[in-house]
Amino acid sequence: MSRSRTQNYHTSFSRRIRKNWDNYLLMLPFMTLFSLFYILPVISSMGLSFTYFNMLQPPKWRGWLNYARLILDDDVFLIALKNTLLFAFLTGPVSYFLALFLAWFINEMPRRLRAVMTFVFYAPSISGAIFFIWGFIFSGDAYGVVNGLLLRTGIIDEPVQWLLDPRYNLKIIMIIQLWLSMGAGFLAFIAGLQSIDRNLYQAAAVDGVKNRRQELFYITLPSMAPQLLFGAVMQIAASFRVSRITMQLAGFPSTDYSARTIVTHIIDYGTLRFEMGYASSIATVLFFMMIIVKGLITRLLGRYQA
Repeated sequence: MSRSRTQNYHTSFSRRIRKNWDNYLLMLPFMTLFSLFYILPVISSMGLSFTYFNMLQPPKWRGWLNYARLILDDDVFLIALKNTLLFAFLTGPVSYFLALFLAWFINEMPRRLRAVMTFVFYAPSISGAIFFIWGFIFSGDAYGVVNGLLLRTGIIDEPVQWLLDPRYNLKIIMIIQLWLSMGAGFLAFIAGLQSIDRNLYQAAAVDGVKNRRQELFYITLPSMAPQLLFGAVMQIAASFRVSRITMQLAGFPSTDYSARTIVTHIIDYGTLRFEMGYASSIATVLFFMMIIVKGLITRLLGRYQA
């Protein structure tokens, strides 16, 4: 029975390819590049994670030793894991709902004002000057904005090293990350809100929907289900990938590794120590963490799918 099903599947698949060969031909350049620069590196990284590879000598098989070292001997990785999970499960959901709320709020504005406000909230996610601005705000000398205000009001007696002190730096970076999170997910929410058929609201009013809250839960959210899923995946993925902001503001390495994340741990071993096998094992762990979280998000938001 299983062989018959397999044969029928292959026959059906071959028939679909022959019928839609022009569509598959158009997909070929993208699939080729995607395979070369995404799928192949992931598979190669998984293979290298079982080896010792310093980029100068051929890889040497180590089996599970890299993963044993990662779990049992690498205390800095445990700090990085804790910080990454904090980013993923605190800033990720908060930034997701914040982006959704701001998109909904901006969508209610007049067209010209809506375009301006969309640019204002999206620009920080693509601007390289943001780190300079926040670095100046939380500068550790008396000329920093925060230190200057606190010194003038008498709250503190001497400047505080906000970005170097382990008591403060991670909290500040998480707040800044929330501000920087208005990226692709935010634009997807704007696009989803713009694509909703306005006639649905009129029909809903006839059927008994009486206020904006009911419109939101019965019309708006179900109508933009694909954008909700896309935005959730992008926001959580961005939280797992946090690295540049910690390196720019807290230093690399940060004080007592207090702002270390998994990605900066990979950068440390991969680009500074050239332990590519060990760096690949860290990347593999991060990859499967993101796959698991993506599956959970899909299950949670699946009920909104049409």
